[in-house]
Amino acid sequence: MNAHEIDYQLYGDDMQFVEIELDPRESVIAEAGGMMMMEDGIVMETVFGDGSSGGKGLLGRLVGAGKRLLTGESLFMTVFTNQGSSKRRVAFAAPYPGKIIPVDLSELGGKLICQKDSFLCAAKGVSVGIEFQRKLGAGFFGGEGFIMQKLEGDGLAFLHAGGTIHRRELQPGETLRIDTGCLVAMTKDIDYDIEYVGNIKTAFFGGEGLFLATVTGPGSVWVQSLPFSRLADRVLAAAPSAGGRSVGEGSLLGGIGDWLDGDD
Repeated sequence: MNAHEIDYQLYGDDMQFVEIELDPRESVIAEAGGMMMMEDGIVMETVFGDGSSGGKGLLGRLVGAGKRLLTGESLFMTVFTNQGSSKRRVAFAAPYPGKIIPVDLSELGGKLICQKDSFLCAAKGVSVGIEFQRKLGAGFFGGEGFIMQKLEGDGLAFLHAGGTIHRRELQPGETLRIDTGCLVAMTKDIDYDIEYVGNIKTAFFGGEGLFLATVTGPGSVWVQSLPFSRLADRVLAAAPSAGGRSVGEGSLLGGIGDWLDGDD
């Protein structure tokens, strides 16, 4: 294997973190700011890109970092290496409520395409790049879906997504329509495009948006029930500054309760 063979354990339910056990000289890569805790003997190093282009010189590292910049991610990633003489552990936490998804790239044909904000960490040797969708429809109307991340290699990687995560196996020719924000990841053989909902009234008054992602098998897709953007929209809508109510939501008194509390 090219990637390091790491062991892991997941903790928690809806606010999960993953603890990775590293043998001496083993490493794991992660997005900047994702580390939760680490034991003595683990050494951090900030690198351009994903650290997989060490043999390509400065130009190769700059190209890898530039690809990450196109997806809106940081130019840098952090490599955590066990410099001790025995096993050591490092843990990475999910950034918002949801699930951490462990994926073994060696079982998925060596490549996984995922939403750009879903990558959490991976064994060193896994390449984190960008995947351009070939179809213009996906490019102009797919929003987040146009430029997606691709994970390549033969090691373990960990994704994070909101709410409940569902893996759906698609047979050859089988098509599934998904809200563009709910599509988390898909295997390399999945055909992906953007489809107009086809009805102006539905588009403007149905609340589901103008476009849906269509994925066609064979392959696997991972879907999330609560995209972070949807959660953020509801939080902002409920904020007092946006006209939401800060107290009395579940009170029988309603507006009287707000008046008694001193709210206008």
